[in-house]
Amino acid sequence: MAARRRGEKTRWRVVVLLEIIKAFCRLLLLRLTNSRPLLSPPLPERVEPIAPTERENSSDGIESPLSERSEQTAWTMPRTGLSLPTLPSSSDISAYLISRVLTADDIKPPKSLLHRVTGVGELAEVMYILRPVIYAMAMQYWCIRDPANGRKRWQPWLLGLSIEYGARQLAKKDLADRRAGGLQGLTGLEKEELRRRGWGLGWWAMRGAFYENVTKDWIHSVTGKLRDKPLLNMVGGVIEDYEFLWDQYYFPTATL
Repeated sequence: MAARRRGEKTRWRVVVLLEIIKAFCRLLLLRLTNSRPLLSPPLPERVEPIAPTERENSSDGIESPLSERSEQTAWTMPRTGLSLPTLPSSSDISAYLISRVLTADDIKPPKSLLHRVTGVGELAEVMYILRPVIYAMAMQYWCIRDPANGRKRWQPWLLGLSIEYGARQLAKKDLADRRAGGLQGLTGLEKEELRRRGWGLGWWAMRGAFYENVTKDWIHSVTGKLRDKPLLNMVGGVIEDYEFLWDQYYFPTATL
């Protein structure tokens, strides 16, 4: 926001500098994790299971007596004749939940949740990391060269989208060829990250030439239809307010 007030050239210099710093940090993480793909968020939540014996023991180390544990007997309802399953006792709740909630990924060591990438897979990851820098530099070039229509130029948008889509296809090909079982053999964390990156392609509808030439016109048509209608005109006003902030202070690589 501060760079925006100093002119277009300063704004784009700051954007490119920020993306270079972010890319450097991501490449450093790629190195520190021995070429494992980056995640978003970088530290996914994970609940470590507690052994049932730890729950069965009391705070002073004395094990709960057998009489306090639930008996393995079922209760039959008199009218329907259906049997209700036995509820676990308080000392067996942890084992009961673990047996029904945990999956294979929940008990794997952290390093086994993400496989290392090499060759084509590592190239795809580097492309994915560098795509914001390349896109920001292309936008800087065209916006400074043609201040009036630079944001409407399709060259930066096509370049950025091609890099991201190409990185995704290379990564999928590498996973299918090198991983046992192909894409079906991925861990849950890898499948979730691949799915998130796929949905991330939708953000290109809010960037660059596509936003300026297509999305913005569609937003204007929607807000125009809502302007003279009771209550709905409030929704149109909110959309127009956010559109102003998006146009003035949003930088194209903020969601990359």
